Amino acid sequence: MFEQDAKTLQHTYRKWQGPHWTLTCLAMIDYPPGDERLRPLVTRVHDWLLSRHVLEPPLTVTYPGQGERVRHCASMDGNAIWASVGLGLDDERTRVVVDRLIDWQWPDGGWNCDKRLEAGQSSFQESLIPARGLWAYGTARSYPPALAAAQQVAELVLQRRLLWHRADDSLIVPDWGRPGPDRIHYPIQFFDVLFALQVMKDLGRLGDPRCADALNLLAAKRLPDGGFPLEAPTAVTADHVTSRGTYADWGPSGLRRSNPLVTLAVLDVLHHRPHHAG
Repeated sequence: MFEQDAKTLQHTYRKWQGPHWTLTCLAMIDYPPGDERLRPLVTRVHDWLLSRHVLEPPLTVTYPGQGERVRHCASMDGNAIWASVGLGLDDERTRVVVDRLIDWQWPDGGWNCDKRLEAGQSSFQESLIPARGLWAYGTARSYPPALAAAQQVAELVLQRRLLWHRADDSLIVPDWGRPGPDRIHYPIQFFDVLFALQVMKDLGRLGDPRCADALNLLAAKRLPDGGFPLEAPTAVTADHVTSRGTYADWGPSGLRRSNPLVTLAVLDVLHHRPHHAG
């Protein structure tokens, strides 16, 4: 059974062409909800998330005396929830994943997959995506526990003004390297200025004054033609299966070239920006 689950994992979460990412990317472009042809993909993702392989080490780890800090890559669950809801294909097993995320939420409000014993704080990379998914589910299904859990994440990141350390105001740069979150990463999003603000928009928190610096940073990226750039591409377009590949063309990248999809996303955030922000 374990070998079968391992193969399911390799296929389902293959970066970025497996079923998990196919559904996430379709939700990103507002694919029309209710297409039952996608149901087998949703089923496959739920099968994988609820499999023994995902629930056991190394993907899920709990240390003695640290039961309140389950190590788990919650972004996987978060994207699956968000895509299922956005595509109109969530079901009773989506609720199981939602409740599991809530149960595994760390005391400071987020999640982390860091296996080091000394890890004591949530990871923004592993918390923003779950917040978006939980908020989408809580809103669609009128489920207060999911809404409350999402708002705990909002407070976690707002305490850092989304992008900056509290101690010295330096930029928070995740272990996965540069460029940092002050650049727009796309199409795969985990933690950057655009995505953090998209999540705050969804949660109705853009009016919080602690979003102002990030909003100003994002607005300042407007190019002379009125568009916004894809500064840090996170996928390579390919017609074959390859690591971090995508079958789709997500548009041009570069600091001085407007990307239409990024531009639409940024303008949506700025449209919801309160007049007094910044």
